[in-house]
Amino acid sequence: MRLSLLPPLLLLAATACVPLGTPITDPNAARRPATPGQQAATEYYADKTLRYQDYTYDPNVRTVQCYVATGQPNEVFNPPVVPITQEAPVMLEFDVLGGQGGRLTAKLVHCDVNWQPSVLTDLQFLDEINEQLITDYRASVNTRVPYFHYRLRLPRVKLSGNYLWVVQGPGGTPLLSRRVLVYEQGGVEVFLKQGIPVAGQERYTLQQLDFGIRYAGMQLVNPAQEVKVVLRQNFRWDNAKVNLRPTFVRDAERRLDYQYFNFENAFPALSEFRFVDLRTFRSLGVGVARLNPEATPRQAELQPEATRLGQAYTQYDDINGQRVIESRDFVGNGNTTADYLSVTFHLRASEAAPGPVYVLGALSDWQLKDEFRLTYDAATQEYTGQALLKQGYYNYYYATQTPQGPNSVVWEGSYQETENQYDLLVYYRPPGSRADLLIGYQRLDVNQRRP
Repeated sequence: MRLSLLPPLLLLAATACVPLGTPITDPNAARRPATPGQQAATEYYADKTLRYQDYTYDPNVRTVQCYVATGQPNEVFNPPVVPITQEAPVMLEFDVLGGQGGRLTAKLVHCDVNWQPSVLTDLQFLDEINEQLITDYRASVNTRVPYFHYRLRLPRVKLSGNYLWVVQGPGGTPLLSRRVLVYEQGGVEVFLKQGIPVAGQERYTLQQLDFGIRYAGMQLVNPAQEVKVVLRQNFRWDNAKVNLRPTFVRDAERRLDYQYFNFENAFPALSEFRFVDLRTFRSLGVGVARLNPEATPRQAELQPEATRLGQAYTQYDDINGQRVIESRDFVGNGNTTADYLSVTFHLRASEAAPGPVYVLGALSDWQLKDEFRLTYDAATQEYTGQALLKQGYYNYYYATQTPQGPNSVVWEGSYQETENQYDLLVYYRPPGSRADLLIGYQRLDVNQRRP
């Protein structure tokens, strides 16, 4: 789906209407029953220990977007993956709720293939001091929930690989962290294509990705063991395929092939993402049942939804779980004119699921956050939950928490016709080196329906 973003707004004098009181953490915690031996809810923001993943450590930090700035209207859909030349910069944007802007800094942490900090010093991957003072920030304009919008650009790095971009508050306390990938070009050739699951019913529900790596232009020592690959669906890390080993090693052709028979390289195709249009509070957008524009924060109640498992596949354009921040109520840049709304989700279910149920997508950082956890009411046979979202257009799934991770199939179904994006990351550590280099990168759109 192509969604136009509003042009940049000239700098306006900011006015905060109503100061925000206590930070909004988990609006559903008060009505969630406690599990024996546990508190009513595990507080997502309680632990400030730095995690080497996409994470938000402060409940006042909202709407974090990390993307490659291409100048196109929908550039926010680009994942933070860039070649080492970095012609197009990686941008990071986020909001901090409240009426006062603070002094924030950012730094980079070089990581290995397993997203653990490497032993490299800052000067080995940067030509500048590893501390960015964030000076580009603006106050919200005429919003009921006041906030400051921050924006910064990734500094140029010298090595390919994994980087954790960390924003810190006073005293070095982490506020947010985001993963950024920088890859080399021309070292290896990566071939990624859609395969056919070798099974019966699975061919109608799974999408399999076959791939190969040709390294004729690069000297690799023991590539069958030293080359490591990661396969992702829709740029997600929560369900990425890791530790995949080549099934065929063709030394004469200097090629590695990865073709599996037990679904090691297959993903549930799921369905096209659900969507809701929250870009205006003056009329009901698609998926919205009721609005209360007079409340603070403003309130939106979504249409009741139900499971799609067992239903026929429905084709429509989506944005693969992403979001577009935009306000259609004021002329200007949605980054500072879009307001925050308290959004209530409704999911019908004849009985409770065997595990906790969440709203999942870029809106939740692809994590099972407490704020996006739903509560089941047996009397109404419905899951409900509230979350604070900035005005915009959102894609999302519902998911049940399981020991293996989030399971969306039980709510969304799975159909091989679904359009999804995949990408392959190829890592290699040269002998004697202390860094895992990202030597290859390739994307593939499965069932692509638009240019």
